[in-house]
Amino acid sequence: MAENNLKLSINNFAKKITPDMVGLFFEDINFAADGGLYAEMIENRSFEAIKSKGENHNYVFSEDNLYAWNSLNGKSQNLEISTNAPLNFENPHYLRFTAENPDEGFCNKAYDGVSLKKGEKYFVSFYGREVFYKDGEVKISITKENKIFAQARVHLKSVQEADGYNKMLGNCEDKKWNFYKTEIVTEEDVSGAVFEMRFSKSGTYEFDLISMIPQNAVAGVFRKDLFEALKNLHPAFLRFPGGCIVEGTSIFYRYEWKKTVGELKDRKVKPNLWATQGGNTIAAWETCDSHYMQSYGIGFYEYFLLCELLSGEKRICKPLPVLNIGVACQFRSYETVPIDSEEFAQYIQDALDLIEFANGDVKTKWGSLRAKMGHPQSFNLEMIAIGNEQWESPHVDLAARYIEFEKAIHKKYPQIKLLGTAGPFVKNEIHEKAWNFYREKNKAAKNFCYAVDEHYYVAPEWLYENVDFYDDYPRDIAVFAGEYAAHDLNLTNSVESALAEAAMMTGMEKNADVVKLASYAPLFNRIGHSQWTPDLIWFDCDSVILTPNYYVQKIFSDYSGTKALALNGQDKKLRENKLYVSAVSDDENKIILKIVNAAEEEQSLNLFDEKNQKISAPCEKVLLQAANEKAKPQVQTDAVSANPNGKALPGDSFTNLQMCELRAPEEVAYKITNFNLDGKISLPPKTVTVLKF
Repeated sequence: MAENNLKLSINNFAKKITPDMVGLFFEDINFAADGGLYAEMIENRSFEAIKSKGENHNYVFSEDNLYAWNSLNGKSQNLEISTNAPLNFENPHYLRFTAENPDEGFCNKAYDGVSLKKGEKYFVSFYGREVFYKDGEVKISITKENKIFAQARVHLKSVQEADGYNKMLGNCEDKKWNFYKTEIVTEEDVSGAVFEMRFSKSGTYEFDLISMIPQNAVAGVFRKDLFEALKNLHPAFLRFPGGCIVEGTSIFYRYEWKKTVGELKDRKVKPNLWATQGGNTIAAWETCDSHYMQSYGIGFYEYFLLCELLSGEKRICKPLPVLNIGVACQFRSYETVPIDSEEFAQYIQDALDLIEFANGDVKTKWGSLRAKMGHPQSFNLEMIAIGNEQWESPHVDLAARYIEFEKAIHKKYPQIKLLGTAGPFVKNEIHEKAWNFYREKNKAAKNFCYAVDEHYYVAPEWLYENVDFYDDYPRDIAVFAGEYAAHDLNLTNSVESALAEAAMMTGMEKNADVVKLASYAPLFNRIGHSQWTPDLIWFDCDSVILTPNYYVQKIFSDYSGTKALALNGQDKKLRENKLYVSAVSDDENKIILKIVNAAEEEQSLNLFDEKNQKISAPCEKVLLQAANEKAKPQVQTDAVSANPNGKALPGDSFTNLQMCELRAPEEVAYKITNFNLDGKISLPPKTVTVLKF
């Protein structure tokens, strides 16, 4: 067993650091929002579904408005889509159903089927309008294999028809959309069930925005177990809404924050960029999730609200919205908005209006909308990211666009911190060119750029080799490690990938005077609906899986400090034995030591104080390791092809669910204990250990 030494002194600190480095990055990929954190259980609730097919720079979008809906009586002709008098012209499609006999109706398959928990209450709502259906009811049921698990009856309003003469004169009541709401409760657990609506008699009625949300949804919006997983990380910030989602497959399909606020019925539903080929999972012209949509049930108001709800005594979760700069996703399109156009000026105005929406007085246009939505108080927005993963190219003038945004925003809101982007990779020409631009401009105006957003999805070995990546960064502009993750050979959430990230985070923490923000990516993965792995949190309709990587984030969030202790090169010496360490102190002058043992064998670490005395003290210890205490070796499975681009095998080789099973997260044990430290600590192989004393 290798024996190592480390000398620590709380009076010998190298630099003050931010204790708020660890945050979250949310993008609606892998069903993270619809079918995920958004608690809505009905799929394609507004009948706006589009089937998306395609690959880079080559797409086909076609309407498929009845996706997820079917007739219960085999009469598909009785399900019709209409647009002539919609609830809202932003989402013009709605359902007209005709029952020829009592008990006929229609159903929704939901996301992998409806899942209900015994004794829980669920709210069902919809908009309806009579065509020909006098004094009728609709029975709402949750069924599986002909068994009813929950049901409710709703009486549908009808309009008294005038006689022919009064119709001619216009003396009759208009048939309007009405809002209906009821609740259901089940006495049994059920998964994979179907949502049904049946007529009590023959007739015709129209429906839109059919919804079912659990009563326990946080703020009526967020799925409770997924929200709690985020809350337990105590994040310092939330970057949203993406990611490539911000840019869109084209300018038309970009993320427009103004279309995600206000009433749900007014929010324009759009196809999700990740419905088409992309990421590192099954590559096909048409994927199993070709109908993946963005309902914007979680829009910009809800993102701001989520930040507020994730805040606690430990720290405030600050909102960090990302803005489109008039550029579609550079991986998928060459489309841009000319910088000298009125259209581009609107992008800048949208940024100014967003700040007003978040922080403005209730008497302002956008501040009043925030108040109307239920939040008269400011959301205290401090930071905005200008663009996502853009880079300077013959098609994109990134620097010029950033300058225009910076000039307009700081003229009106000089206190807002702006974040730039350095492209999708590090240690290359476009990364270096971006940094040179921001640094040169910051010489003339210190608030020109607060931080630069860096992204790296890399092999574990890269992270081990670059733990000192930020040691020599100039301190004139902060770093935002906005998207990063270790990608092992199987592209899964393994102990090995988590160890590599923990090692890299020791380097971030020691340099947290310049690495002000860091967020793992992506955040969520719905099992069987992956476009990208690995991911921090895996889930299905009934359960949540916290990955090894999740616990690494939790460690660095829960055990942060305010000062980095000077190690005087000791950390570099320890790396020779595959030990990666950071040492910080907190406001209570407690020393927090994080140690990654990436070696295959157990090691020991002798701890000394500044007088070379063995450190003895009551100690809190955290140990993260494989569940069976033996981490799996890195292996490449059939979930990953040998192709240089890292794409998976063709879609007909296996299903998305099978791919998820092949890449399933490795199980871990996360244990907190208290003991009396007596100068020495044993470090099991392939573990992360935290000591607080």
